[in-house]
Parts: sequence; C-alpha cells; structure tokens
Amino acid sequence: MARFAGVDYLHIDSQFTEQELMVRQTARQFVEDRVIPLVRDSFRDGRFPKELIPELGRLGFLGANLEGYGCAGMSNVEYGLLAQELERADSGMRSFISVQGALVMYPILTYGSEEQKERWLSKMQSGEALGCFGLTEPGFGSNPAGMLTKARQDGGHWILDGEKTWITNGSIADVALVWARTPEGIRGFLVEKGTPGFSASELHGKMSMRMSVTSSLSMSDCRVPSSCMLPCAKGLKAPLSCLSQARYGIGWGVIGILHHAQAVRQQTDRVAPARAGKAGMDDHRDYEGAAPGAAGRAFKGSREGGAGAHIDVEAQQRRDGAGMRAPEPRPAGRERNYGRVPYHAAHVQPGDGEDVRGHGPHSCTSDRGAGHGDCGVQVG
Repeated sequence: MARFAGVDYLHIDSQFTEQELMVRQTARQFVEDRVIPLVRDSFRDGRFPKELIPELGRLGFLGANLEGYGCAGMSNVEYGLLAQELERADSGMRSFISVQGALVMYPILTYGSEEQKERWLSKMQSGEALGCFGLTEPGFGSNPAGMLTKARQDGGHWILDGEKTWITNGSIADVALVWARTPEGIRGFLVEKGTPGFSASELHGKMSMRMSVTSSLSMSDCRVPSSCMLPCAKGLKAPLSCLSQARYGIGWGVIGILHHAQAVRQQTDRVAPARAGKAGMDDHRDYEGAAPGAAGRAFKGSREGGAGAHIDVEAQQRRDGAGMRAPEPRPAGRERNYGRVPYHAAHVQPGDGEDVRGHGPHSCTSDRGAGHGDCGVQVG
C-alpha cells in the first residue's frame, strides 16, 4: 500500500501550529517505516512487537504529555496527533502508549510519593520498565464500584487478594497498578513482577486487539510494603481520573482508524478500474465468483445498501464491458466474505488497559467505559 498522504477534507491542518505538525510528521514517519511493516505478521501471530519499545521511548512517545522525569511535555493536541497516527497502524500500538502513559505513569505522577516517582517514571518513560493498570475484574468491568479485590493491612504491609482481567500489558509489565477495596475505600497499590502471591497470565485466542498483550492478574495473599500504596489516591475518583486520561487518546485514535479506512478505500477505487481492463476476466475470478473488476463496486454497493442490496446487473455489465459477469444479487441476511479487505479498515478497539471485551467503537465504559482496568480500552 502506498505511503499515507493524509486526509484533511475540512482543512483542519491549517489550525495546527508548526510544532504540532512536526510531532505528527515524526509519528507518521515512525508508523510508516517501523510499525506498518510489522502489523500483518504481528496481528496474525497475536504478538506485540516489543522490539519497538526502546524506540518509542527515545522518540518521547511514552508519557508524552507529562512533565518532568524525562517526559516530552507535549501539549494535549500534540499527544492527540501522536495517538491518531499510532492507531492508524493498529489499535494495539496506541493502546500500549495509553496504558503506559495515561494509566500508570499519570497516576504515579499525580498520586504517588516522591520515592515512587523517582523509582518508576524515568524508567517507564524510556521503556526500560513497563506497567499495567489493574481495575477490571471478571465480574465487574464497566462497574468498578462492584470491585471484589480486597487489601487488608498487616503491620507495615498490605495483603491483597483478588483477580483482574482484560489487562493490557499485564504479562509483560514490570509493575502493576492494582486497585483494591480497603476499609478506608478503594486504594491503588504498585505490585512488582515476581512478588510472592502475584501472577499474570496472557489471554489468547482473541479475534481483535491481537497486536496487544491482554492478560489476567491474580493476587493470593500477595504481601506488599505500605510504601507501595499510592498515598494520594483515595476512592474511586482516582482510577476514574486515569481512565479519563486514556479516553482522550482513544478519541484521537478513532480518527486515525477512519483515516486508514479512507486511505484503503481510495486505493481500492484506483486499483479496481485498472484490473477491470485485464483479459480473461470471465475465467479468473477472485471475488466470490465475480470478475475482479466488479469486486470494488460490489463491496461498495453492499456497504451502502446492506447485505441484500439490489445490484443492477445490466448497468454493471455496461460499465465492465461485454462478456464480463457481474455479481449476482444475494438474499437479504446472507453474509459476504470480503476476504481481501484489510482487517484494520473494520477494526475498532477498546481502551484502558484496554478492555478488549468492548471492542466495537470503544464500547466499554471504562475506556470506553469505567470498567477497563486500564482503559486502554481496557486500558488496564
């Protein structure tokens, strides 16, 4: 596919500053040169390209709109344009930076102690350390107020018991921000990988968000020092504020998906007429029995008119040329197999850690709804 040239029907670009356009161009070049070449195989294999993490850090894409500790300090518009370009490649890439920055770095910066900030933020900005956001539970996704994970104090430690699921980056994270119910309300705890009683397992077999690591977290008599509690995060307001941070990037990401879809459509419109001129079309069909030249129009017609849309066969034959067979009308309700349409044109994703369950146009309340343990769509 040709390199992306941009989509700007309303001349929005004229409203951006030179700095904002430079950030977008840097992200766009990174996406075209480094991310898109890996998307097909990564999606097929169900893996996140971790080899790109150090580069994300060097470019300032992790914690991009935060200040201090090596963070880039981008404006929110610059950060939005960055998220837009990353999501244009794949939702898993945008989800990764959303979880790292909005769901882990942001709460540490906002609610953490100086010791916690010094220990984690610089490493997380560079990609040396990864984090995940544990809010969503098996029985409570979009209703975090129903949280069952509990923490009880035992001297200078807290003991956590419970489960989190649909957690983005969970099994590759060095530290998990786990939200638990205490006698004083909901509190956040930084639980390091390898802590006794803590485990993370990756979820497999997803049909979407395949280029994103999605996991379950388990805490059983998991003992952490009192210094691991975020001192200023008290009540449900704290994790919900993190989800709000993540949703901002998700909103920009949706535009990136639409940009990709439009680019695919434009290329299809250019390619289909050229293919229609080839000889032997009646014998070489690659689209459900239809000659190649009819494929683009049939797909477009089905999108605009529904699965049972009427197809004017005679008109199509006049356009396609003598002897070319146009696709036959199909009964309403019968699905077509558009096997060659790039998956990303139709895929939308979640957002907190990102909650993968609500994939649809960001349907969860936690990142799309208050239930993502990371709101990335799930982000967490």
